[in-house]
Amino acid sequence: MTLYPALITEALATVRYPGSGKNIVELGMLEDDIRINGDSVSFTLLFEKATDPFKASLLKTAEAAIHLKAPGAKVTINTAVRREPAEAPAKAPVLPGVKNIVAISSGKGGVGKSTVAANLAVALAAEGYSVGLLDADIFGPSVPKMFGLENEQIYMHEVDGRNLIIPAMAYGVKVLSIGFLLDPDSAAVWRGAMASNALKQLIEQADWGELDYFLIDMPPGTSDIHLTLVQTLGLTGSVVVTTPQQVAIADARKGIAMFRDPKINVPVLGIVDNMAWFTPEKHPDEKYFLFGKEGAVDAFAASLKVPVLAHIPLVAAVGDHSDSGSPIVLEPTASAQAFVHLAHELTEAVARRNNDLPPTQKVNVH
Repeated sequence: MTLYPALITEALATVRYPGSGKNIVELGMLEDDIRINGDSVSFTLLFEKATDPFKASLLKTAEAAIHLKAPGAKVTINTAVRREPAEAPAKAPVLPGVKNIVAISSGKGGVGKSTVAANLAVALAAEGYSVGLLDADIFGPSVPKMFGLENEQIYMHEVDGRNLIIPAMAYGVKVLSIGFLLDPDSAAVWRGAMASNALKQLIEQADWGELDYFLIDMPPGTSDIHLTLVQTLGLTGSVVVTTPQQVAIADARKGIAMFRDPKINVPVLGIVDNMAWFTPEKHPDEKYFLFGKEGAVDAFAASLKVPVLAHIPLVAAVGDHSDSGSPIVLEPTASAQAFVHLAHELTEAVARRNNDLPPTQKVNVH
């Protein structure tokens, strides 16, 4: 009778390992090394340990099973101890020099999230903290304009044998933006995987160095980018920006629910009430509630037991300074003080969070 590997496997599939209810092929005990030479066959059976109590009987049973299929075959059975797969080398931690990572988020666009992120970063730097700002808003990267970096080119240098992107520096803040990778005159038509890979590159392959605060200006809503972020980094927490409009508040509620989802579990450090009221620059004591009644965001925050970190007024100069690439927080104005107050509140919220809670873990999605 002609011998062939499938015949040997078929014969060994009739040999059951005692007490398991499964045959030795199902259990992965047959090594992939069947050798046939004429009427001779050899192969290896793997055992969990060299002293397996059933080894001798299994060898006899296996040989007999082959003889039933191929009488007269010369059978040589080798044995080996199954080796555990080698553990993969531990990956180096992402951003090992960064103390606190804060996502600046919003439920919807148009609420001034990027303006808040930019002025907050500059305010923290002015207080003496080392700060990085990553503009991850692929749908509308506005940080380059707010920092006067619209024509910034990306360069790389070697650090410990790795080529890393060098963040731009402006107003004491290290800055990288998705916008540095895009044509400013073209729409960002990226599939989710493309955007996610670009974000990971700006996080993992950039020389962020030692930072006290790493702020990430997120896209509005909930998207693949948010999932990529929590899978890549253990966030210290998130800050949600909204206006007093009920539509914006409803979307902010969804954003907070995303961070509080048990599978994500990122602490919400607080809410920023942006464009809380309109104040004419020549009449700083006057307030006009254009986007919603006074106290709407406070009531919303109280219902979720989340602090309001700051109320930022709507002042024309804020937009003018953003358009000119010079964040208003550096100016001696009342609106600038609102951002300085936000920076103080954020540092206190982060300190409380780090004192009361363990570090946030990256999300593992299967």
